[in-house]
Amino acid sequence: MSKRIIVFIDSGDTIIDEGTEIRDENDIVQSADVIEGADQLLRTLMADGYRVAMVADGYAQSFYNMYMGLGLLDCFEHLIFSSDVGEHKPHPKMFETALEKMGLTHEDCKKIVMVGNNLERDIAGANGMGMTSVLLDWSPRYRMTSTRDIEIPDYIIHTPLELLKLLQDMERRDGSV
Repeated sequence: MSKRIIVFIDSGDTIIDEGTEIRDENDIVQSADVIEGADQLLRTLMADGYRVAMVADGYAQSFYNMYMGLGLLDCFEHLIFSSDVGEHKPHPKMFETALEKMGLTHEDCKKIVMVGNNLERDIAGANGMGMTSVLLDWSPRYRMTSTRDIEIPDYIIHTPLELLKLLQDMERRDGSV
């Protein structure tokens, strides 16, 4: 059964540990490891009926290499990459492209949870669109203190698997995010 809440999720330091990326001479990621529990998160979201889209900055080929290698490509309904869109988050076009590909409208933003590790890109972008923003503060590579109101996340999680309980709690509250 499909869930009411829709999940948009970043990749680097949200699912993939950026510190493990192996890149070629053209800066295309060839392989990388997942953050502990991130693969289980994706498989559980899919099994539980959540619609999930990746919304990530980078080269499409990098993501295909990583997620095919990890056997996780089928966990996403759609993949939206800055290399295809021509903009980077927090630009609204990244999120609008995800909405369009998933057959959603701006009215649906209130039932979308955007999960990411970057306050400036993921959180500000989601907040600007009226989505619920969830910061995964796992990464030591990014600033985790908001400097502007638009960067303040609605929720903070410390591990990928914490998202499951958060979504369950939201669904219990009649699916309101």
